Amino acid sequence: MDWLERVAKLRQWTRSGTRAPHKPLLLLYALGRFQEDADGGLRYTAVERDLQRLLTEYGPPHKTTPAYPFHHLVSDGVWEVRTDHGPGSPGSRVRELREAGATGWLAAELRAALRREPELLGSLVRSLLDSHFPPSLHTELCEAVGLGLEPAGGGRPAAVPRQRDPRLRELVLTAYEYRCAFCGYDGRIGAVPVGLEAAHVRWWSFGGPDEIDNGLCLCALHHKLFDKGVLGVGDDQRILVSQRFVGHSPAAREYVVALAGRPLVGPQPGARPVAAAHRDWHIRQVFRGEPRPAAPA
Repeated sequence: MDWLERVAKLRQWTRSGTRAPHKPLLLLYALGRFQEDADGGLRYTAVERDLQRLLTEYGPPHKTTPAYPFHHLVSDGVWEVRTDHGPGSPGSRVRELREAGATGWLAAELRAALRREPELLGSLVRSLLDSHFPPSLHTELCEAVGLGLEPAGGGRPAAVPRQRDPRLRELVLTAYEYRCAFCGYDGRIGAVPVGLEAAHVRWWSFGGPDEIDNGLCLCALHHKLFDKGVLGVGDDQRILVSQRFVGHSPAAREYVVALAGRPLVGPQPGARPVAAAHRDWHIRQVFRGEPRPAAPA
């Protein structure tokens, strides 16, 4: 059985680019727990808080529940659920899972394959990360689910349907004249830019194209905050800052809060600005809460 193919084809609710990473997050969490204890099960009442935290941190902006993937992941053939009364999930409602003592495991055949092929775990994790999350969150997400991996490159390649365009970084950095579009940072070591990255506005894993009008040149800090939904881009090409962000230090106020309402730095004349369709997707699917009013001049 090709487990990479099966994981790459997880069935997820989708409509107009809506993010629904519930199953991938549960599977990443289960792989992390398998790495720690290959024989242990995940009793819903014991892991509910962890799974809810993952959905709140890395899931869609709207409220959601870990009960949904805990029940529905069974249909993908990679997960099984038993209760205090026997095999089978009692349903997708929180109360049902709690009262039945529902406990989940990676499917028995998958557990056996992971024992036979230790490199399979890393390949599955990379496939899930590449298919559902931007690169800026990969290391942080592995830490959040307790996964320890060797550097990328070992094991079988992740089963992703398309390849990123390696030219995008240079094209986007050139369009923004090697400056962060949010703060203007333009650091270099000699002639080499350092700490500048090409960020996808609509995530590549959700159909975002490798095009300049779907890219921003951002420093490493603002790239992470953009992908976490703290920052966004409004329809007037001005910076949005989430009201949910809290930071009291002078640095937090200067580098985040004070950005609210500022125009983007760039792109240079002749380069395409961020397309409205990609801005709108990021606001709907990534940006958290309502934007702060523009900072006083």
